[in-house]
Amino acid sequence: MEEHLKNRLLAMRDRLKVVDELLLDANVLSDSRQFKALSKERSFLDDVVSVFNRYEENERNYHDALLMKDDKDEEIAALGKSETERIEKEQITLLDQIKVLLIPRDPNDDKNIVVEIRGAAGGDEAFIFANDLFRMYTKYCEANGWKIQMISDAGGQSTITFLVKGENVYSRLKFESGAHRVQRVPETEASGRIHTSTATVLVMPEAEEVDITINTADLQVDTYRSQGAGGQNVNKTESAVRITHLPTGIVVSCQIEKSQIQNRELAMKMLYAKLQAHKQAEIDEKVGNERKLKVGTGERSEKIRTYNYPQNRVTDHRIGFTIQKLDRVMEGDLEEILEALNHYDQQQKLAGE
Repeated sequence: MEEHLKNRLLAMRDRLKVVDELLLDANVLSDSRQFKALSKERSFLDDVVSVFNRYEENERNYHDALLMKDDKDEEIAALGKSETERIEKEQITLLDQIKVLLIPRDPNDDKNIVVEIRGAAGGDEAFIFANDLFRMYTKYCEANGWKIQMISDAGGQSTITFLVKGENVYSRLKFESGAHRVQRVPETEASGRIHTSTATVLVMPEAEEVDITINTADLQVDTYRSQGAGGQNVNKTESAVRITHLPTGIVVSCQIEKSQIQNRELAMKMLYAKLQAHKQAEIDEKVGNERKLKVGTGERSEKIRTYNYPQNRVTDHRIGFTIQKLDRVMEGDLEEILEALNHYDQQQKLAGE
């Protein structure tokens, strides 16, 4: 291990001890924001230090194994040789783990997300595919124990918007933004011709009010009667809410709840997230941030993935990753694709690109 890396890890171990003491301090315990920040820092430090401790323990064991390897007793020498080889391999693995853990984390990784899925090119088939993607993500979220809260109704709508709440949600799904393309024979296609259509997915970290400041004078709030499914409330009360942020022209709406207050609250969550994404896009453009895996930029023109039904194939074009498991993917089995994306992103960061 390089000296500068070892010094950094030793400093992190010392910092972990300090953080543990601070978390027992009465003043910290009474300050929820500080306690949350320190708890988050402790979790990160503990992950790194735990692996570093194993690495150091292996170093001590390796010294003992070398002595055994030079022993005059053949059995002991053979045992020492086997142990040194095992430790050498494990040290390489542990060092790689440490380097990955030290990659600067996206500050949004542990946040909940707002997801918007919109039928794009392909007419009705695009809207059908948008609903298929929504079902796919719903099943993946359910498998992870995450909670989904609708902002716009999935039934018959051109745009499906929902919140996903859970542990490290953004870190898992942040690379889903972009255009998803489907190739299949639509049910309405009598000749059996394969049709190509697209739906766009936008994944945004849920923004808090402390992240974005909104001046109420910049908002135009309109109420209207809900349309579509909604029971007795539909077309009787103006429970639906549409909010326009005048400086940016961003428009959000919600009609999923029967209460105008609840719809406004959900619409504001969507607005905060969209303004945060808008702000980040401006920052990325100024600094020329093109590295970000060429993923997660939210550009709707990007064809990031193809779902080919005749070949039961899913291809992620950004990393050239293909699996013949489309049937399982559409049932929410996304882990293999998401792992490949995250691994590629880690390798890009380790390479310093």
